Amino acid sequence: MNQPKPHMNSLQPQYFNDLYTADEDPWQFETSEYEAHKYANTLAVLPKQRYRCALEIGCSIGVLTSRLAERCDFLLSIDASEIALNRAIKRCQYLSHVEFQLMQVPRDYPPQTFDLTLVSEVGYYLSWDDLRKTQKLILEHLESGGHLLLVHWTLYAEDYPLWGDEVHDSFMELTDSHLRHLRGLREDQYRLDLFERI
Repeated sequence: MNQPKPHMNSLQPQYFNDLYTADEDPWQFETSEYEAHKYANTLAVLPKQRYRCALEIGCSIGVLTSRLAERCDFLLSIDASEIALNRAIKRCQYLSHVEFQLMQVPRDYPPQTFDLTLVSEVGYYLSWDDLRKTQKLILEHLESGGHLLLVHWTLYAEDYPLWGDEVHDSFMELTDSHLRHLRGLREDQYRLDLFERI
């Protein structure tokens, strides 16, 4: 069982900008077999072959974005790091139906509604307060019958305010009122949960 962490504030954009300045791909999204396998499972679990309007919260340098775009008529990908976002824009410049915006959730959130929201490897960067605010925004902007997909690393990271399991469990708490849990998958180092908006 993961031990609770002391109260920590959400990680700020400068934290990520520093990482991307030191290393263009700090988590080896482009080269890691682990990431490739996780991305394959992420896309395979989506119930619909195509989505009308999708939101990717935390696109990083756009490796998953380019693959997710194949399943979307329109995809809005956001990130708090301007350095990462610029690399994602360059990677996906040939994809005219993908839009990128610099946003720090939950302070910023797009105004439109979506039939798919993907939260992959970003929830544990938030404080508990900001996670709750983010949950509320996700629900307000997710269409009835729309899908929410969470994917997070579940091991310990000293800098992160939350554990991956805490992020997922907090959304599981909403299954009586706002979400229907469709599928869960747990691998050695990450967890995936798919929900449908009631």
